[in-house]
Amino acid sequence: MSDKFLRKFRINQSFLNKDMKKQSFLLLISLFLFSLTAEVCNAHSQKISAETKLKELGINLIEPVALTANFVKAVRIGQLVYLSGHGPDKQEGGQITGKLGSDLSIEQGQEAARLVGISLLSTLKKETGDLNKVKRIVKVLGMVNAVPAFTSHSQVINGFSDLMVQVFGENGKHARSSVGVGSLPGNIPVEIEMIVELKLK
Repeated sequence: MSDKFLRKFRINQSFLNKDMKKQSFLLLISLFLFSLTAEVCNAHSQKISAETKLKELGINLIEPVALTANFVKAVRIGQLVYLSGHGPDKQEGGQITGKLGSDLSIEQGQEAARLVGISLLSTLKKETGDLNKVKRIVKVLGMVNAVPAFTSHSQVINGFSDLMVQVFGENGKHARSSVGVGSLPGNIPVEIEMIVELKLK
C-alpha cells in the first residue's frame, strides 16, 4: 500500500471523525433543547392554578348544601381531607334524580357524576379556602344507582374522574372504585366520596 494512499486514507478518516463528532455534538444539543422545552412546558402547566382552570372551563362552584344530620361534609387529618359522599347538586338548587338503566342514559349519568365533582370541589374549597392547596386527589369511591342488569358503572364515574384531571392535571388522577347499588338517598343517580392530599405549608 503506497504512502500516498495511506496519507489520503488518514485525511479522509480525519474528516470522517470530525463529521461524526459534529453530528454527535448537534445531537446532544438537540436532546438538551428538547429536554429543556419539556421542563419549561411542564413548569408552565403546573403554574396554571386549579382556580384558573375552573374559570377556563366555565365552572362556577356552588354554596355547599346545609346538612340535616349528625355528620360533617369534610374532616381534615394532617395533610388529608376526607370528604363525605356528595350528590349531583344543580347550580339552581335541587339535585338530578333517576336510576341508570331505566331513567337515565350513560351520558346523563356522566353529567350527574360531573356535577357531583363540582359539589365536592365546592365543599373542598370551603374547607381549605383555596383549591390551589390541593397536592393530589388520592382515592375516590363512586356509587351508581342502577338497575341490576346495568354494568357500565365505571363509565358513569368517568364523568367525575375526567373533571378532576381537567382541573388538577396529572395530580387529579386517583385510585378509584366504582360500584352499583340498588338505591341512593333521594333517588339520586350518583354519590361520590373522596380523599384529598393537601400541600405542605
